[in-house]
Amino acid sequence: MNKIVNIIKPTGMTSHDVVSAVRRILNTKKVGHTGTLDPDASGVLPICIGKATKVSELILNKDKGYICELTLGITTDTYDSSGEIIERVDNVDFTKEEIENAFDTQRGHIDQLPPIYSALKVNGKRMCDLVRSGRADEINLKTRPVNIKELDILSIKGNKIMFYVKCSKGTYVRSICFDIGKELGCGGHMSFLLRTSSGKFDLDNGITIEELEEYKNNNTLDKYLYDIDYVLSNFKHIVIHPNAEKYYINGGIIDERRFLEKTFDKNDEFVRVYNEQKEFIGVGKLSKKDNTISVKSDKLFIV
Repeated sequence: MNKIVNIIKPTGMTSHDVVSAVRRILNTKKVGHTGTLDPDASGVLPICIGKATKVSELILNKDKGYICELTLGITTDTYDSSGEIIERVDNVDFTKEEIENAFDTQRGHIDQLPPIYSALKVNGKRMCDLVRSGRADEINLKTRPVNIKELDILSIKGNKIMFYVKCSKGTYVRSICFDIGKELGCGGHMSFLLRTSSGKFDLDNGITIEELEEYKNNNTLDKYLYDIDYVLSNFKHIVIHPNAEKYYINGGIIDERRFLEKTFDKNDEFVRVYNEQKEFIGVGKLSKKDNTISVKSDKLFIV
């Protein structure tokens, strides 16, 4: 099986727990997730199976959407509700304008400082593991550029603010909460997180682990499995001539005279490659020499 399934992760499970459950249910070893969701978080977690694991990094690079609750006045060391409370502030009476101004500091292209309790690695070790083993002094936190494309306040009730965020890869929503609390001067932490989308996957096309097992047992799982090229629709495509297919698969470079179809633009770097029967072969990398466009295999997905 070389497919992608969109699992709706429940709270209390790690992303690795989900991978293990999918391995067991589908009785296959080659399974990988596409971006860690913290145990306290729930929502969209696309899982790649078989050769689809080759595109996990492409899904990981897509924008993600979340609904989040920020609790003001309580700061934790992990920036979420699983951590130790390190500060409490009673005065959290802010106007909507003050809150909006604090949210403005997190919109657009920003330099974000990730939480020290995170899976980011330092010398091959996860930062959270280093902190828990008393080796926090080995960590030199640095900001990272991220893009907060949408940040909309959904409701304000007392010290709790519900908001929607759409952001680039590598964004920590926990850090958004921490930084807004810091901007307001009262502190804050992420008290709820639901991932609503990851690239083309969202809550509507996802299934639970229980449903995965149910559909597997009653032979209706196929309609919930996605082909590899489903996540590559942002790439244009080419169809190659039958007499070039074997040469291409074996690593050869073929030029556009052997393309039966082509939809790419001159500035495109990668394309989806299909054979004459419109079967997906893989991702090809384009090159240009002497006004001739050629393609060479970058990732193969043929069985």
